Amino acid sequence: MAISLQKGQKVSLKKKEQGLGEILVNLNWNSKPVKKGLFGLFSGGEGIDLDLGCMFELKDGRKGVVQALGNAFGTLSEPPFISLDGDDRTGANTEGENLRINGNMVSQIKRILVYTFIYEGVTNWKQAESVVTIKYPGEEDIIVKMDEFSTNDRMCGLALLENVNDETFSVEKIIRFYPGHEALDRAFGWGMKWTPGRK
Repeated sequence: MAISLQKGQKVSLKKKEQGLGEILVNLNWNSKPVKKGLFGLFSGGEGIDLDLGCMFELKDGRKGVVQALGNAFGTLSEPPFISLDGDDRTGANTEGENLRINGNMVSQIKRILVYTFIYEGVTNWKQAESVVTIKYPGEEDIIVKMDEFSTNDRMCGLALLENVNDETFSVEKIIRFYPGHEALDRAFGWGMKWTPGRK
C-alpha cells in the first residue's frame, strides 16, 4: 500500500518510540530519448538528466543545499543530517537517485524543500514521467507524482518537509516550476546567495 499525495495535501510522518529513523526520498524517471522530428524519429537520441536535491534550513539558522551540482552530497551523521547517494546521469539506474534524511535529528531541522532539475537534455517533463517516493521504517510509502508539466522551466519544487513540534515532519506535495535555483529560493523565502556551478 502507498499514499499518493494530491497537490497541496499534507501528511505527517508517524513517530515511533525510537524516532523516525532514516527517511528515503527516491526520484525515478523515464530515461528514453525524446522523440522529435519527422515521423517521430529520434533526433540525436537525447535523453534527460534529472538531478534530485534539496534546500535545507536548520533550527540554528544554517541554510544550504544537498545536490550533485557543486559536489554538495551532505552527510547523515552531522549537519545537515541529509545525504545524496549519487548522481544518475541517464535515468537508467533502476534505483534512481536517493536523498536520505536522518529522521532522528528532526529536532535540529526546520524545513527541507525537495526539488529536481534538468541538468542536461531537452525540457520535457512529461516525457520524463518523474515519480518521487518517500519511504521510512514500518509505514506506507508516500508517492509524489509529477502530474503537472512545464514547457520551459528546468527546475521543479517537488515536496516540502517541515518540522512539527520537533518530533516529526509534515510532507506537502508542491509541483511548481521555476527557471532555476534562485527563483525557487525566492518563492519559498530561503534567502541564499547563488553562483553558477558545475558537476
